[in-house]
Amino acid sequence: MIKHTLMALAVAAAIAAPATASAATDTELKELREQVQQMKQEYEQRIGALEKRLQQAEGKTQKAESAAAAAADVAAKAEARSASAESAAVQANNHPTSEGAFNPAVSVILNGVYSNLSEDPARFRITGFTPTGGDVGPGKRGFSLGESELALAANVDQNFRGTLIATLQPDDRVGVEEGYMQTLGLSHGLTLKAGRFFSSVGYLNEVHAHAWDFTDAPLANKVFLGGQLADDGVQLRWLAPTDTYFELGAEAGRGRSFPGSDRDKNGVGAANLFARLGGDLGTGAAWTLGLSNLRTTAQNRSYDDLDSTGAPVTNSFNGSSRLWVLNGVLKWAPAGNATETNLKLQGEYFRRNEDGNLTYNTANVPAFRGTATDTLHAAQSGWYAQGVYQFMPMWRVGYRYDQLDSGSVNLGLVDSGTLSAADLPIYSSYKPTRNTLMLDFSPSEFSRLRLQFADDKSRMGASDKQVFVQYIMSLGAHGAHNF
Repeated sequence: MIKHTLMALAVAAAIAAPATASAATDTELKELREQVQQMKQEYEQRIGALEKRLQQAEGKTQKAESAAAAAADVAAKAEARSASAESAAVQANNHPTSEGAFNPAVSVILNGVYSNLSEDPARFRITGFTPTGGDVGPGKRGFSLGESELALAANVDQNFRGTLIATLQPDDRVGVEEGYMQTLGLSHGLTLKAGRFFSSVGYLNEVHAHAWDFTDAPLANKVFLGGQLADDGVQLRWLAPTDTYFELGAEAGRGRSFPGSDRDKNGVGAANLFARLGGDLGTGAAWTLGLSNLRTTAQNRSYDDLDSTGAPVTNSFNGSSRLWVLNGVLKWAPAGNATETNLKLQGEYFRRNEDGNLTYNTANVPAFRGTATDTLHAAQSGWYAQGVYQFMPMWRVGYRYDQLDSGSVNLGLVDSGTLSAADLPIYSSYKPTRNTLMLDFSPSEFSRLRLQFADDKSRMGASDKQVFVQYIMSLGAHGAHNF
């Protein structure tokens, strides 16, 4: 704008010359043109120098914002630049990221669901597996508040960061989903975490529910991890100093929840080892592979079942549980730009072995022939594969297939003739499957609306036709999620 103004002044000066200029010679006109051209070049050089000085001054101002906070005009400009940078970061990560507005950063995730289920959710079962029932079921029919969360996070000092995430359940229960401290800037690629946190077993388990690509967890996560495994303990990660992403990690925990159980005992109740490898494929694709091994011990891990007459009975398992998880993720976007279109492929394979004792009728109700205990040996597996495609900005479509295999289950109570197989129907041989299709719309990085259809054959002899309508709203500062 300055440049155009100066040019206009120069031209005006030339036009405003005395009337005798109209009769000037060609030589005089040439000299006048040269003078105007010279003025133009000089002013362009001066403008360029001023613009360069302005850029340098702005750069110094950005570095010294905290020192110049007393100057109101500089602070206002710095705040505007900060807001612009945060907006760009939000768009790049497709998730709200600003934490500067609060100390600690505070966020709320609102999650609501409408469910239409053809089968009674109160009688939900995943035949061939424990756990079963409401903990891993599809939820209630009709409208309900989904699992919402309240999160607080901040750097404590130059060495530690703290995070607390509370969950608000549809049945009005309030609990601590995660609460941990994490080190900042340890040397040699090491990071230490301590407290309650989602285990890094597999891929999906440590992703918060509001960031899932589908309304609910895959069947494999439900039967092998109780939906989502969070434990109290410590975790140590090591990131290798290599061009290819390579990470090793170890966890030692209390083992307080499924597949373990809380115990009044010193020491470690659960341990997890994991390794991850990843890299880029050209400029438009990236991948990761992971392998995890979770070992835990269950003590009186109870579950509800039905006996051969259809009457309810409570049984329990005591023994060891060993779970292997192999997972992989592939992401693609044209030229690495995911704002228009992108594709994500994801899958996990689970293999569990459990050895110990099964106790039938832990309440020792006489009608069920008293309490009986014998051995249990089980080798079971399951997997899921899914793909999510963003076919245009803000719109995605996805498909997921789940399959479980109840595998080989040896029940000493049945082999000895103490009970019949009909008295332990939850361990019936079966291969549950589920087909899920979803469509979601995200008008911004703060909101998402989703429609999901599923054909759930978790229960032997029944097919549950499920329809979910979901909203997810993010309020406040919330960090971006992992790859």
